[in-house]
Parts: sequence; structure tokens; C-alpha cells
Amino acid sequence: MEVKHDKNNQRFFIEVEGQEVYTAYSLDNNVMDIYTTYTPPNLRGRGLAEKVVRAALEFAKENKYKVIPSCSYVYVFIQRHNEYANLIK
Repeated sequence: MEVKHDKNNQRFFIEVEGQEVYTAYSLDNNVMDIYTTYTPPNLRGRGLAEKVVRAALEFAKENKYKVIPSCSYVYVFIQRHNEYANLIK
């Protein structure tokens, strides 16, 4: 299952069973505000949100962006995965 990056709409997503799991962000002055993550109810519990969030954070890391984790899922994810803690603005 491949995570895709839609740069025009500023989001990372996976298509599963005709539905999308995604995390969306805005980018301004090298600061990436990840403001929402969504998984359809019937796809929850499969680790899909983790995949899209990890892809977004890796993108931020590779581009030396700081991250504002406005999305509560992203905030908790970063707390649980210290390798991304230095990205927080």
C-alpha cells in the first residue's frame, strides 16, 4: 500500500477499498501545519493513519521544515515517536 503525496492539495493519502485515508497540511515559510487526519470508520484500526502521518513527517524532515501538529492525532503520534520531536515548532 503506497502513500501518495498530492502537493497541489497539500495532503498525503492512501486509497483503500475505494476510500481515502489522509492527512492534510498547509505550508508557509518552511513551517508545515498538519491540521487534520481522517480515516473512514470501516478502515480504522489498520495502522493506515500512522502511514500517512509518518509520510508527512518524513517529508517535513527531508525538507528541513518545522511542524505545527494542530491535528491531535499528529500531536500524540509525535509524542510517541521521539524521532520526530525535533520537528515541532
